[in-house]
Amino acid sequence: MTGSASELARRLGEHAEAVCREYLSNGNRSGNYWMVGDVRNTRGRSMHVRLKANAKGPAGRWVDEATSEFGDLLDVIRESCGLVDFRDVADEARRFLSVPLPPPQAPGAQRQPAAAPGSPDAARRLFARSHPIAGTLAERYLAGRGILLSTHERALRFHPGCYYRDLVTGETRTLPALIAAVTSLDGRITGLQRTYLSSGLDPSGKVGKAPVADPRRSLGHLLGNGIWLGQQSGAPVMAAGEGFETMASLRTVMPALPLAAATSANHLAGLIFPPGCRRLYIAADADAAGRHGIERLSQRAGEAGILALVLRPQLGDFNDDLRHLGPAHLAAWLSDQLVPEDARLFLPPG
Repeated sequence: MTGSASELARRLGEHAEAVCREYLSNGNRSGNYWMVGDVRNTRGRSMHVRLKANAKGPAGRWVDEATSEFGDLLDVIRESCGLVDFRDVADEARRFLSVPLPPPQAPGAQRQPAAAPGSPDAARRLFARSHPIAGTLAERYLAGRGILLSTHERALRFHPGCYYRDLVTGETRTLPALIAAVTSLDGRITGLQRTYLSSGLDPSGKVGKAPVADPRRSLGHLLGNGIWLGQQSGAPVMAAGEGFETMASLRTVMPALPLAAATSANHLAGLIFPPGCRRLYIAADADAAGRHGIERLSQRAGEAGILALVLRPQLGDFNDDLRHLGPAHLAAWLSDQLVPEDARLFLPPG
């Protein structure tokens, strides 16, 4: 470690129990150790953190007997907060050390390499530390956008304190976030998209996006992959589009149709088709920003023997249609754009 990292780790070790109570809250003290499931704050007892220096080493060092992972309290902060950049880890450590520390309760070697910033491994770790959306701000945010999805959608999670850095000022803070997994066709998480949320209600009484410069950010390997809602392979008919909320709006009125959000126009152009796909609906926006992605994806679909059909909204995008015109109107609008057999299969009757 660098001198700066070593000093931060030493200072954190002086308050090891307070660090554990803050970042490993699912554990508890046992003698001279803090016991918890793992460095990502899972319940259990396979990981132990040394709370006071002894002949075996300094305070703050930890070992997970189940995985053989080991490290210091900077690793704990990185993993429990879902951080990927050492600067972010150091900022969080300094923030913690600057606040009053709770008093400790009476008692009753080489670091694992960090995930590379923006890597699929970092995305998988953050997703694993997130929670199901049921009953969270994420569910309320989606409902406020008219999006009603099953709480069992595997791609969606909620993180109550996801790290955010302002790219202009360098200011850092934690914000609640809707987490959407980007996966390959075999279901492996390759990246994710974070939608940072406001912790309060907007004037309409709904949960809105956080008041930051860029409330939606992605990380990981996105090209060719997507945020999948529904079946990822083996379905002969599917839909794809650029934005998650566009595709989630379509999912609200066509819950049986597999959909993929590619997160950007360029990524939409390179989306990998699942085996067995014969018909592809491409969701368009009213503006021309994503025209290249749609045209390129249509061309690639044709070359693969897949019929590509473009779905167009009445307003700016399909979420605008859903919110302002309602799900029944949106379903009726889509019925004229779908192949008749698909309209009968995927749209509600009537």
